Amino acid sequence: MTTALAREPFWRVTARLRTLVTCCGAHALHDGFSDMLYLLFPIWQAQLALSLTQVGLLKTFYSGAMASFQVPAGLIADRIGERWLLALGTAVAALGLALSSLTAGFVGLALCLLAGGLGSGVQHPLSSSLVARAHDGRRLREALGTYNFAGDVGKVAVPALLAVTIAAWGWREAIGILGLCGLVGAVAIAVALGGWRREPEPPSAARTRETIGPDQARWRAFGALAVIGVIDSGVRTSFLTFLPFLLTEKGVSVPMLGVALGLVFTGGAIGKFVCGVIARRVGILRTVILTEVGTAVGMLLILVLPALPALALLPLIGIALNGTSSVLYGSVPELVPVARRARAFGLFYTVTIGSGALAPTLCGAFSDALGLHAMVPLIAVVVLMVVPLTIPLRGELASD
Repeated sequence: MTTALAREPFWRVTARLRTLVTCCGAHALHDGFSDMLYLLFPIWQAQLALSLTQVGLLKTFYSGAMASFQVPAGLIADRIGERWLLALGTAVAALGLALSSLTAGFVGLALCLLAGGLGSGVQHPLSSSLVARAHDGRRLREALGTYNFAGDVGKVAVPALLAVTIAAWGWREAIGILGLCGLVGAVAIAVALGGWRREPEPPSAARTRETIGPDQARWRAFGALAVIGVIDSGVRTSFLTFLPFLLTEKGVSVPMLGVALGLVFTGGAIGKFVCGVIARRVGILRTVILTEVGTAVGMLLILVLPALPALALLPLIGIALNGTSSVLYGSVPELVPVARRARAFGLFYTVTIGSGALAPTLCGAFSDALGLHAMVPLIAVVVLMVVPLTIPLRGELASD
């Protein structure tokens, strides 16, 4: 790789690196904003007297707005440019979260999270598109892997920073400070991507893209992959939404909840690498089955273990929770024609994030009716439905 990069003009190598670093920073910031909500939900419930159904709705509003804007973001970017829309979306997300520090009730909080979710809806499709275009070819999977890992860095760092800031100044001040940091990040994105320019596509490559047609078996496999992603995302977001409540029942304090979420997300970051190694050795489908079974077992253990053993188990649960998503994300390009890859990524993000938006509300309502200790075994059973869904994928993935 070093030799290949050395043959390119310096400005082009610099532009590739700047694009990757900027998109990684955007991914870390947006994922951090999204996942710090898990720490805020118990605080908002106590301070604003919310039910568990309302807590689930808040997650639905944020993730639903994010999911609904995945495909439109690509269309709007064609008109105003990816750079400006990514910066604008980051500013809107930061402003929505900052304004949530001023709310005094459920309706105001819901409106702020809707705005924040819409702003964050631009990040995944635009950053993925920028990274893929700048590193097309042999560097693509490595660049996307780096970009994907950066999101986990944000999931660890931002909630941990929020927990420390809450302990020092209170939750309203902490959210306001992080919102201001997000606005600074939006300006940095606009400045950093200012020198990026798109390379013209060779005519031969364009003709190749026009002549590639869809393969029905691979589209069916992509459909199965998307359904697995829907189940995985719904279970993951539901469990993470209500994990702080389970730990609070065990006597875990608010600062320790930040540590607990950090342990989960650290495990998730490790899972990106661990599951990649496992997938190369035993195959993608076996890895998916192992991680989903591990997720189900881990969730059930959290119910019965006391506080300290439960906290010790969280990194392993994080590996299982995030390991599946990393394997699925990296498999999308193998199942669709190059000409439709961007559309496939948009669709995959839409359905998986949409599932993550709806599932917490359903689980919150179920928990209000029958209790958290009935809801967790239910989603543990749901995640095991992934196993038969791997059948259409057999023989369709290159590394399986």
